[in-house]
Amino acid sequence: MIKKLASSIREYKWLAMLTPLLMVGEVYFEIMIPYYMADLIDLGIEAGNMAEIRSIGLRLAVMALCSMMCGTLAAVTASKASAGFASNLRSDIFHRVQDFSFSNIDHISASGLVTRMTTDVTNVQMAFSMLLRMAFRAPATLIFAGIMVFRINHSLASVIFYVLPVLAIGILLISKGAFKWFRRMFDIYDKLNSVVQENVRGIKVVKAFVREKDEIEKFSGVAGDLYTTNMRAETIMAFMSPLMNICLYGCMLIISWLGAKLIVSGSLTTGLLMSFINYVMQILMSLMMLSGIMVMMTMSGAAAKRISEVFDEQPEIVNGADPVREMADSSIVFENVSFAYGDGGNCLEDISFRVEAGMTVGIIGGTGSGKTSLVQLIPRLYDAGSGRVLVGGTDVRDYDLNVLRKNVSMVLQKNILFSGSVADNLRWGKEDATEEEMWRALEMAQAKDFISSFEGGLDYWIEQGGSNVSGGQRQRLCIARALISEPKILILDDSTSAVDTHTESLIRKAFREEMPELTKLIIAQRISSVQDADMIIVLDNGRISGMGRHDELLETNEIYREVYESQTKGGDFDEPS
Repeated sequence: MIKKLASSIREYKWLAMLTPLLMVGEVYFEIMIPYYMADLIDLGIEAGNMAEIRSIGLRLAVMALCSMMCGTLAAVTASKASAGFASNLRSDIFHRVQDFSFSNIDHISASGLVTRMTTDVTNVQMAFSMLLRMAFRAPATLIFAGIMVFRINHSLASVIFYVLPVLAIGILLISKGAFKWFRRMFDIYDKLNSVVQENVRGIKVVKAFVREKDEIEKFSGVAGDLYTTNMRAETIMAFMSPLMNICLYGCMLIISWLGAKLIVSGSLTTGLLMSFINYVMQILMSLMMLSGIMVMMTMSGAAAKRISEVFDEQPEIVNGADPVREMADSSIVFENVSFAYGDGGNCLEDISFRVEAGMTVGIIGGTGSGKTSLVQLIPRLYDAGSGRVLVGGTDVRDYDLNVLRKNVSMVLQKNILFSGSVADNLRWGKEDATEEEMWRALEMAQAKDFISSFEGGLDYWIEQGGSNVSGGQRQRLCIARALISEPKILILDDSTSAVDTHTESLIRKAFREEMPELTKLIIAQRISSVQDADMIIVLDNGRISGMGRHDELLETNEIYREVYESQTKGGDFDEPS
């Protein structure tokens, strides 16, 4: 895990290596200052020697300046290294996610990925910065200061051995009690992100059903859990300060009392006692730093583990050793295909059919019948569990993924537009598309008229998710985006549900006249959307209930006939998708 994350340091490794050296330099000068302070008191102030005071004072000023410079430079290098590390880590996670298949994203939720790229990376960044500075400063201080107290007086130094176990055990118990609450916080962050994303995406539905109060209560509940968990962790950690003060001041009282006796007996000077007390404070403070490091490392450890899960997640859909880079034709064959999501039962069972190049195929079925699952196997958004899917006579698993997906354009059930101009969105289908090609695609998708009416035309700005256009306009823009790439196969997954029947018929007419070679698979709820298709596939609970043309299915397939009659005699009622 550490090795995976450390690979993201890359060009910042020299800054990361320089920081600990600067920290050791800062500690060295800080340790020497009390040593010379003892000489300043004993040889200068008590002796009334101004020359010695000036000489030692100059050396103290130089050491303080050197310590400050080392500390400042260490802060700068640590900040640059940690910020660069976090930037690289976020970039690496983002690039990794781009290789994920749909099944990988199903395994790690979208809200979980957002938390990993934001909160988790921030925690790892803070831990990395602390590791570069405090993780070297605290042990170095502990070692150097420990050496100095023994050099000054062995008997006084033994006092620390009575205090250190008390402090160490207390810190361990407090940290252990807080760890479990800090770890719980990450799961709640995931849930909070999920609630916020769901609310923002569905804000129109929330307002339409006047559910603002319920959504606020849902958010408040999760936010309250996060607050409670955080407060429990922080409450436990609050005991750290009293423990530190008790040990610190108790140690100072004992050392002052014993030190005064040694001064009276002539075994110790005032300057050395002051120096000793300073070193003891540095030792205790270094232990406090180590406890903070332990807490941060535990928090970041949980975050690092979650980030590592993204890197450990293996993309399930990848190119083979020698992928096919050319598609012979647009024929489609399913051979005894079965498919399941994860460890669940099969949602497609023993599917077999053949589609010749240039055919129009309609797919009808009730909710959960497997329509979307079936078409997602063609561009390898998922892989079949058993059986084969062939396109152009070649198993889809043998194709180069880019070649396959450029030749198979799919308009998903959930139409997504990205923030940017109309032209920017269309160029998702073809990066170098000309204005003429864009207008032609818009015309075939019956979107030319309304885009022409927008201010700026192709330069009209689309808000995130296409929130400033209607559902029907959004669907037609997505169809235009799919057409502009000039694919060999076009899949429309219930992509005209928000379009009126007249406009839908014009889109189908454009397909027939403008792109006769195009193989089209149309998932629809309306019989009118597919009744002119060359072949209609009726799905029922993941199995093919019937195949044929409209007239044939009316005679031979009960499910198709019932849907047709419900829509024609029942006022063209559309079954919800």
